[in-house]
Amino acid sequence: MRSQGSLALKDLSRLPHRTPVATHHPEPVLDVVVPVFNEERDLEPSVRRLHAHLCETFPYPFRITIADNASTDSTPQIAARLADELPEAQWLRLAEKGRGRALRTAWSLSSAPVLAYMDVDLSTELTALLPLVAPLLSGHSDIAIGTRLAPGSRVVRGPKREITSRCYNALLRSVLAVGFSDAQCGFKAVRRDVAERLLPLIQDSEWFFDTELLVIAERAGLRIHEVPVDWVDDPDTRVDILATALADLRGIARIGGALARGTLPPGGSLRAGGADAPGRLATQLVCFAAVGAVSTLAYLLLYAALRPAAGSQAANALALLVCAVANTAVNRRLTFGLRGRGGVLRHQSRGLVVLLIGLALTGGSLAALHHAVPSAGQAIELAVLLAANLAATLLRFLCFRVWVFRA
Repeated sequence: MRSQGSLALKDLSRLPHRTPVATHHPEPVLDVVVPVFNEERDLEPSVRRLHAHLCETFPYPFRITIADNASTDSTPQIAARLADELPEAQWLRLAEKGRGRALRTAWSLSSAPVLAYMDVDLSTELTALLPLVAPLLSGHSDIAIGTRLAPGSRVVRGPKREITSRCYNALLRSVLAVGFSDAQCGFKAVRRDVAERLLPLIQDSEWFFDTELLVIAERAGLRIHEVPVDWVDDPDTRVDILATALADLRGIARIGGALARGTLPPGGSLRAGGADAPGRLATQLVCFAAVGAVSTLAYLLLYAALRPAAGSQAANALALLVCAVANTAVNRRLTFGLRGRGGVLRHQSRGLVVLLIGLALTGGSLAALHHAVPSAGQAIELAVLLAANLAATLLRFLCFRVWVFRA
């Protein structure tokens, strides 16, 4: 799986422009996958309810795919009977467990322009299904997700699941700098042309599959649409929260390592001629801020160490130079997604020009301080330098985005 992902990443090309799905479409336009494992109690009522809802409200041909991943109860027999009785239903049997494996297989085999999935317990209110897929049918977005953490969502669940979910998504935002709000809601859809490019890049076959899909898609500059949902917790859930949480933590560590090594898709839209996705700027800002915080701390420590021997101006210049070179290198890879040696000298030389601007701001601030308060001590110098460095950091981000790392 790793070599296949690396090959797909290496050969990743730009996606064509999004186009609306034709009004008169003879084949199923939407394929809703319901992954199941030992769900003999919920499977039939849930699928019949989903089928009735789509028949009444969905204006396009559709299909429901029951993806049974190695069930050992009567789930396969129920799924086969539903596929026989409902013209729009089909059944897919996998020999191995794993929700991600079931989704990957079902989506890879489908020819529908829009692919979706729902948890079999139908915790998400079905009225959100059409708003979920509408942006994909119209060509507005690449991926759509239900979110329980956005304004307008109405959620009923126990405190343990609530705290776990919020902590997990907060961890994603802080560690991986993602912009989407809810990675775990079992209610998602993706355009098939996008899925064909993303699925080979996803390594996880279990519960982390959703998160990995979204992180890679956002990193590649694809547009992710969020739909606030009404969601009621299933008290009979079979999800092992502890095991799932540990697996998710391993997944976050793996994705974070891949991001640091530069093996995730580069930043920038895969859409030919497309503008940056709305979440791209926010992602860059968060990543740049994290790098900047570490750089600022290193700068202050280095200045404090050099100042007694070199004096304030020389210590400021040396500390700024060392941290600026390191800052440019780290932002080149993490914030702006550039790898390899190509353009390194150009980026660093432009970064040094930006350094001169920062040097003028910080050095000028020191000169102004010493002119106004000749007896100012080191603590006051550090406070003034901190404020000047923050202003220089904002200016540095703008210069990095529009000039230093501009394609």
